[in-house]
Amino acid sequence: MAQASINSDYSEWGLSTDAGERARLLQSPCVDTAPKSEWEASPGGPDRGTTSTLGAVFIVVNACLGAGLLNFPAAFSTAGGVAAGIALQMGMLVFIISGLVILAYCSQASNERTYQEVVWAVCGKLTGVLCEVAIAVYTFGTCIAFLIIIGDQQDKIIAVMAKEPEGASGPWYTDRKFTISLTAFLFILPLSIPREIGFQKYASFLSVVGTWYVTAIVIIKYIWPDKEMTPGDILTRPASWMAVFNAMPTICFGFQCHVSSVPVFNSMQRPEVKTWGGVVTAAMVIALAVYMGTGICGFLTFGAAVDPDVLLSYPSEDMAVAVARAFIILSVLTSYPILHFCGRAVVEGLWLRYQGVPVEEDVGRERRRRVLQTLVWFLLTLLLALFIPDIGKVISVIGGLAACFIFVFPGLCLIQAKLSEMEEVKPASWWVLVSYGVLLVTLGAFIFGQTTANAIFVDLLA
Repeated sequence: MAQASINSDYSEWGLSTDAGERARLLQSPCVDTAPKSEWEASPGGPDRGTTSTLGAVFIVVNACLGAGLLNFPAAFSTAGGVAAGIALQMGMLVFIISGLVILAYCSQASNERTYQEVVWAVCGKLTGVLCEVAIAVYTFGTCIAFLIIIGDQQDKIIAVMAKEPEGASGPWYTDRKFTISLTAFLFILPLSIPREIGFQKYASFLSVVGTWYVTAIVIIKYIWPDKEMTPGDILTRPASWMAVFNAMPTICFGFQCHVSSVPVFNSMQRPEVKTWGGVVTAAMVIALAVYMGTGICGFLTFGAAVDPDVLLSYPSEDMAVAVARAFIILSVLTSYPILHFCGRAVVEGLWLRYQGVPVEEDVGRERRRRVLQTLVWFLLTLLLALFIPDIGKVISVIGGLAACFIFVFPGLCLIQAKLSEMEEVKPASWWVLVSYGVLLVTLGAFIFGQTTANAIFVDLLA
């Protein structure tokens, strides 16, 4: 694996190893991320992980599936119909799976256990800092999207409870800004302040149940549609190639599980790249079935008139859909603190590295800094969610960042790993793998650049 050839000397970066240690303990709430020795890193080491192969499949599926499935019917509409949507997902799945395998390979080669640590070790300081900043921005944007989802679903539920026609202005306590703020302050903020998160297993269970229930409801409503639901135009071909590319950020957001995949790989009983390839292939096929079922049936039910959040297209008084909305709200309420925890850990790690303060001297100020970071994060995401009601725009932006985690950073890691190996021995497949890494980086940079340009210039022109 050419461990010695990959840039793993932290002293060359002029950083405090004590400061970085605490960041490592914070950055992966799901599994232990203590640095591995060479003996522990081997498959037969005494402290190897406890996750079975089947368990790893379900963990990756759970990390992949989430509230992003609400946007897949709109992605099919953007892509230009069912055929274009299926072809796009199948094509991207090859790159998504290969990115997960590349990260596992580089994790073994660098002997690191989290996504950002792998990028730091393989690609160096600058790319590592960019990766950590991207993770912080991505989790921040996802938290905004979660708050918008809460507001969207609450609007529909409140409309039924208040027996008000849709679009009508009700009492002040039914106003969207008030309901989102109240829910956030009562539930999300208290769950976000603690140093550790001990309720993840419940959040994961709710997320899985909610995801499968939403998919089932969308499929059932397509097979047995309500009489008052009339679909818009059913597109059969994309308007242009650019329209197909515009659907990519949504797919990237839905399938992005790469940041959490490295700790999962290292938590396996036998963390081998070949076994991991089977794990992620099975997990992505399961996720593909869920996303494709939701995307196809949701799109065919509403056509081009489908909302960015498919549940908003259904009537408010539909009780089966109301239960789906409740599931999504519960899932998002518990998922926000986990995303915030990961983002806060990255910010904390960057701060400690910048300050170079030893962990022992910093413990006394940790609680004050954690509360301040949480409050600033919470208030900023809440304010942005209140004034950006269109979740489609948020998904587009964070989908572009997701493309970086799926394509750009794994591609850079593959290129750097192969270039490092070339110094010792040049395998016959060297140029093929380097070219594939360049392809990943190019594709990810294109998606990110296009998404960013659309987010900036479209709004300015409008």
